[in-house]
Amino acid sequence: MNLHSLTNTSGARKPRKRLGRGMGSGTGKTCGKGHKGQMARKGNKKKPGFEGGQMRLVRRVPKRGFNNPTRKEYTPVNVGVLDCFDEGTEITRALLLKNGLAKSVKTGVKILGQGELTKKLSVKVQAYSETAKTKIEAAGGTCEVTTA
Repeated sequence: MNLHSLTNTSGARKPRKRLGRGMGSGTGKTCGKGHKGQMARKGNKKKPGFEGGQMRLVRRVPKRGFNNPTRKEYTPVNVGVLDCFDEGTEITRALLLKNGLAKSVKTGVKILGQGELTKKLSVKVQAYSETAKTKIEAAGGTCEVTTA
């Protein structure tokens, strides 16, 4: 393949439609816009979602419930998963993200109580369930709530 042998794929480039060039061109007189009406006038751009004066779908569909703008979202991690770490490890959100146990950077991490913990760990995350807290402390570890 050489630069001089490059060509466009057929149909990739079309000539522009030349409007108002006589009746024989097929786009003369009204230039393909038909007779009268909103679309025939100049400056006929409409907002996205405009439905011809009918109430837009977005405004017709009811808003349901309460959407809390300051809602805190947590990525759940079970206590049983933490057993893969070595004894005495300090477990933080960054460590869980690095090991692929917590997926999102935006959310905090909440430790849940499913599974068993046999190692003494120092856990510093955003939230705990009561059962998770008791299991971590029963194994000899510590639980600390962090904000970031």
